[in-house]
Amino acid sequence: MNKEKSNYKITRYGVLGGTFDPIHNAHLFVAEAVLEELNLDKIIFIPSGIPPHKTSQKVTRSDHRLMMTALAINSNDKFFVSDTEVNRAGKSYTIQTMRELTEENFCSAEFYFIVGADAFTQIETWAMYEELLKTTKFVVLTRTGSDNKTLEKTIEKCQSNFGANICKVSIPNLEISSTDIRSRIKRGKNVKYLIPSVVVEYISKYNIYKD
Repeated sequence: MNKEKSNYKITRYGVLGGTFDPIHNAHLFVAEAVLEELNLDKIIFIPSGIPPHKTSQKVTRSDHRLMMTALAINSNDKFFVSDTEVNRAGKSYTIQTMRELTEENFCSAEFYFIVGADAFTQIETWAMYEELLKTTKFVVLTRTGSDNKTLEKTIEKCQSNFGANICKVSIPNLEISSTDIRSRIKRGKNVKYLIPSVVVEYISKYNIYKD
């Protein structure tokens, strides 16, 4: 029995959620950087269904965002996409997603939720953030050479009050945004080197972002 347990391998997943409207090369770079830095086994991309922080913003249909994400990661055998949030009724909350992932993979996997520094400083606005901090391992993305005092205070508070498991991964400052990409497409500008070519073709095929 002890020998069997010692040989049992736990799969370590990074979890990268987002609207992905559309997914772009910075998303892919971040995923690869975290995979390498933390020596993870796989990265799960989770397009949101109805983002709770973007209720006033028009969001592209979830089936399109899911397909664009699937196409973008198809060439990397360590990247996977999950439809757990786009299939969920109502708003998409991180706590629900992490509960589901943990329950479905009980004792067989560890999950590391990847989040940007700016988003993490707003953690107290997230649904049931206390439980999330107690039960979820966080990977906070920081920009190379940056000195974010607000982030450091937030991390210290979360660790002190909730015993939060938080690590930081420094990444280059890549100025690519989905908002800018949508704007460029609407104006007929080239986005060839901002998003994967297969995503460019999909957007063109279904005339996304033109209207």
